[in-house]
Amino acid sequence: MSRRHAAEKREILPDAKFGDKVLSKFMNNLMIDGKKSAAESIVYNAMDRVEGKLKRAPIEVFHEALDNIKPSVEVRSRRVGGATYQVPVEVRPIRREALAIRWLIKAARARNENTMEERLAAELVDAVNSRGSAVKKREDTHKMADANKAFSHYRW
Repeated sequence: MSRRHAAEKREILPDAKFGDKVLSKFMNNLMIDGKKSAAESIVYNAMDRVEGKLKRAPIEVFHEALDNIKPSVEVRSRRVGGATYQVPVEVRPIRREALAIRWLIKAARARNENTMEERLAAELVDAVNSRGSAVKKREDTHKMADANKAFSHYRW
């Protein structure tokens, strides 16, 4: 990784159905082996299921679910004089979004419904209702940061 300058961010095109860049990012993260059409069909079918369950606009539900998953603080390891401390730091907005997307996909994959569409739809519904594995992951992250608040003066 170069220390001279940060890599420039690639521009992501909005998705076809909803015209949303965050959803497009989500699909790119969900995609395996470059099969974008498979990822798109999984996401769109899951959105249809969510709309059927909650009777709300699916893109609205998706964003609300992500907001419930996004962490505001996390712990980072900091080595001071031979000891490693877990120092709580605020999460940058881009990283918040990336973590939320990653946690949502991981939680959906870990569920035991039959198809990925069902898993994703169920996890989105759970996230909107502030339950589920992805929301629990955020709560655990916040608890860990809270427990290590004493080391916040080591922040850099």
